[in-house]
Amino acid sequence: MSELLVTAMDSANKIMQAQAVNTNNLANASTDGFRAEMAYISDLNSGGEVYSAPDLSHGAVRTTGRSLDVSINGEGWIAVIGADGTEGYSRRGDLQVDAFGQLSDGTGKPILGNNGPVALPPFSSVEIANDGTISIQPLGQTPNTLAVVDRIKLVLVAEDDLHRGEDGLMRLSSGQTASADSFVRVTSGSIEGSNVNAVAEMVKMIDLARRFEGQVKLMQSAQENASALSKIMSMS
Repeated sequence: MSELLVTAMDSANKIMQAQAVNTNNLANASTDGFRAEMAYISDLNSGGEVYSAPDLSHGAVRTTGRSLDVSINGEGWIAVIGADGTEGYSRRGDLQVDAFGQLSDGTGKPILGNNGPVALPPFSSVEIANDGTISIQPLGQTPNTLAVVDRIKLVLVAEDDLHRGEDGLMRLSSGQTASADSFVRVTSGSIEGSNVNAVAEMVKMIDLARRFEGQVKLMQSAQENASALSKIMSMS
């Protein structure tokens, strides 16, 4: 197999990896709290490598008026429990309460409080203060009767200390868990959306498709050259 063909195949594979990241970003352009992944391909002429890192810039915040919706005001993260049972961090704030009173985000990941997953007793209404404190009007009680149930665990972590897990949650690179930070604030009745720039991702998709097409043409040329050389050698 010619060196040109091997190089073109390897480059095409690298481009496909970048395309997978780009496709995932576009698929989550409307997913609340989603953080885009930035993929970089080093010089393909020198072998090339694919590098990626999460884009931790903030998404646009929209007002919903729903008492269980919260958005982080400034820097910070909401602590949740991932599918593997470990603690992770997200800015997705479309909270919900299941039939057992457990508080979770829109994907069903349990929200962590002061002493583990937050569970709410039956209530008529719920309020979330800007420090994450959850108060409810117990079922059957008068409107002026509010009981503090728990406080959402909010953390503040330096961006350099975070990495994205396979489940999409952010975690500390050290493998440790962050402590609650009393200075992180939330705004009730609003949700932060995805930070994916759909237009930019579409432009990137077109660019990657053209680069992939270029590598396919190189592979075709390499095969044609090899075939032509083989015929010449057989004639000699």
